[in-house]
Amino acid sequence: MKGRPIERDKLLIRANLLALLTIGYNFVEGVVSMALGAADETLALFGFGVDSFIEVISAVGVWHMLRRIRRNGGESRDVFEQRALRITGGAFYVLTAGLVATALLNLVLQHRPTTTFWGIVVSLASVSFMWLLIRYKTRVGMALNSPAILADAACSKACVYLSVVLLLASVGFQLTGIGSLDSLGALLIAWFTWKEGREAFAKARGMSCSCSCSCGNTVP
Repeated sequence: MKGRPIERDKLLIRANLLALLTIGYNFVEGVVSMALGAADETLALFGFGVDSFIEVISAVGVWHMLRRIRRNGGESRDVFEQRALRITGGAFYVLTAGLVATALLNLVLQHRPTTTFWGIVVSLASVSFMWLLIRYKTRVGMALNSPAILADAACSKACVYLSVVLLLASVGFQLTGIGSLDSLGALLIAWFTWKEGREAFAKARGMSCSCSCSCGNTVP
């Protein structure tokens, strides 16, 4: 019986490390993507970077939850996590509005980015890293029988989808030189950020997210 609490604690430490890696990676990705997006005048990459910063807020909420689980074993959200989710949801909605407005303006003005090469590099790096995070978070969540950790892993798939959209838009422009592809990519990213915002508010209300796992209050 003594072995099980020790093993559980090791798994929670591993989950905590994964949460910290998520925070660190998203922060660096946000800085790099926004800087390169602004320099190359590619809206899709810039918007992707802003999304990464918002994901940092969400990841901090998950990290806080894991620390609380280690202390008292519960997964029910406290005030800090609910506030983080509401801030995340509001930020996603603001990003959605900004991306839609700017993308439509770029389409009207027929704006073309300087290059989307770095969008390809960033998106490939993001897909690779997020795939590993999802894999290891799923392993830990299943070992702990934790719906909250599994939901975090499942909802991380949205980051992969965003990366794929950025990759397609960036490759498309590099191959064809059609400037509108960058704006269309930004509009697709806006659609994903709107969904992420809606899910953040739903989770703050204690509802299950639209990912494959419940975001409820089950104890691991």
